[in-house]
Amino acid sequence: MNITVIGCGRWGSLIAWYLDRIGHRVTLYGRAGSSHMERFLESRSNDLLTLPPSVALSTDLEEAIGSDVILIAVGAQSLRTLAQQLAGQGIHNKKVVLCMKGLEKETGLRLTQIVESFLPDDNQTAVWLGPGHVQEFYAGIPNCMVIDSRDRDVKKELVEAFSSDLIRFYYGQDLIGNEIGAASKNVIGIAAGMLDGMGYVTLKGPLISRGTREISRLIAAAGGSELSAYGLCHLGDYEATVFSPYSHNRQYGEAFVRGVPYDSLAEGRDTSAALMILSSHLGVELPICRTVYSVLFEGLDPRLGMEMLLRRPLKNEF
Repeated sequence: MNITVIGCGRWGSLIAWYLDRIGHRVTLYGRAGSSHMERFLESRSNDLLTLPPSVALSTDLEEAIGSDVILIAVGAQSLRTLAQQLAGQGIHNKKVVLCMKGLEKETGLRLTQIVESFLPDDNQTAVWLGPGHVQEFYAGIPNCMVIDSRDRDVKKELVEAFSSDLIRFYYGQDLIGNEIGAASKNVIGIAAGMLDGMGYVTLKGPLISRGTREISRLIAAAGGSELSAYGLCHLGDYEATVFSPYSHNRQYGEAFVRGVPYDSLAEGRDTSAALMILSSHLGVELPICRTVYSVLFEGLDPRLGMEMLLRRPLKNEF
């Protein structure tokens, strides 16, 4: 395949490296002046990986989108602006694959909903989701991920083209559930980091159990399958988010509780705000996500938030 990856951060650059590794023709696009792209143009490296000469580098969006397949790996809150730019380029008959996890903070929209509101109907959208960290993939440690799309032919083509000994892809069966599940697991990751910061590590068990149940109800109310919360895009991604030292969301939650500055992107922060919109719109109670939001945006003391969760009315487990 002739592929362009838009977004030259840690995940976009890993995707470019991976797709080149399995034999595709890959161009990595980054904005002119981007510090990430400047490093690649200068040395073809960042702090995590080195791109081989076979990966083309571009700062020309019009040139970059000439590929048949466009993969997008940018911050979720930047997607609307990028989608507007792509629409202005007159994109047609492309496979657009979203390789990021989030919901729009101001609207609660899923990322495919944003892209599809701007691009013509002759483009097909898909998502690439699931567990894994750049450091582990680059070191040759395999994992399993998911590709989902409403278009079965596109989904089949992408899974077959992208699968390898390093990443085993599964065919997603629930676009709504997988998008919401992937986005919300970052909020659970922040909660896990807060537990680490408070020294309540043993509560990660209840967090995993109750967090998954909470999100399963939300997915069902949004029109997806409850089972998706127990798949690779949510529960299957918990190890990489709730426990891993590489998880930005877990690190952010821990740093927040300890009052330590944290400068890296933690998508779960804005996703918690988006989930409050969905909670209100769909009439689904999200006690864990609500607590994370209240701590981050409303000044709730994290320890008091934990006490409030533990004092909730007693109920059946399921």
